[in-house]
Amino acid sequence: MFKYFKSREFASPDIPSSGELMDYNFMVRLEKAREIAGVPFVINSGMRSKAHNKKVNGSPRSSHLRGYAADISCKDSLTRWIIVNALLEAGFKRIGIAQTFIHVDADPKKIDQVIWTY
Repeated sequence: MFKYFKSREFASPDIPSSGELMDYNFMVRLEKAREIAGVPFVINSGMRSKAHNKKVNGSPRSSHLRGYAADISCKDSLTRWIIVNALLEAGFKRIGIAQTFIHVDADPKKIDQVIWTY
């Protein structure tokens, strides 16, 4: 269905088919960002079950629980800049930056135009 991603990349480890529950519009936009970036997006986390979210100390209101979020692995500053720039160009307005990953979400229940750090 998508050129760059398979649903299994977004599955919660405890529910192998859950990657299919990712929000379609989120995935279309993420696909666009990946095209713009021209670098692989290695997905650390996509859809999460409540149990898995609790196990990884995720927020009880995590956008991962409803398929509106992904964490993209990122190990260096240049790649971080490329990915963040592509996410912004693709229209994402909620980005979290950590040392080893970039969180992106398009949760309609949360405020947008925010970038935060972990």
